[in-house]
Amino acid sequence: MTIKFSEDVVPLTDLKINPGKIVRHVAKAHRPTLLTSRGRGVAVVQSIEDFEAAEDERAFMRAVVAGLSDLEAGQEVSLKDVKARLGL
Repeated sequence: MTIKFSEDVVPLTDLKINPGKIVRHVAKAHRPTLLTSRGRGVAVVQSIEDFEAAEDERAFMRAVVAGLSDLEAGQEVSLKDVKARLGL
């Protein structure tokens, strides 16, 4: 998810004047938009759909890292034991 500075950096005053335009742009572009005040970044606007997808991806990656960490620590469980615990 890269920012196109020509499209995705918006002064805060533009959001105040026409918030619908910014929201539509964010939803259509599937990229976050950086809001600025006096030339400095102050906030990021992102569609809820993209936010939820990013959160799901972060949760998945955390689970993968935790699983790899468990493997390195020798904390694996055999498939047979898992099936037995689950009653399968």
